[in-house]
Amino acid sequence: MKQHIIYRCIKIGEYIVTNKDTVRGAAKVFNYSKSTVHKDIAHRLKEIDEELHSQVCKVLETNLEERHIRGGIATKKKYLC
Repeated sequence: MKQHIIYRCIKIGEYIVTNKDTVRGAAKVFNYSKSTVHKDIAHRLKEIDEELHSQVCKVLETNLEERHIRGGIATKKKYLC
């Protein structure tokens, strides 16, 4: 694997764990597509750093569980303004 891809995977993984952000949020911050970020953290990061990969998976699992709540809050804000 190329060095810049390894560096990118680690930086994105650290960002997600530190900020508890989503795949879309990380993609926006790093200016990559959502597909690229997902591929990096779901597949490539496991080969590079398993500990970081497990931390990222925990954050993403939490985001998945809370997704419906965030959607309801966004809808509420939309119609209150």
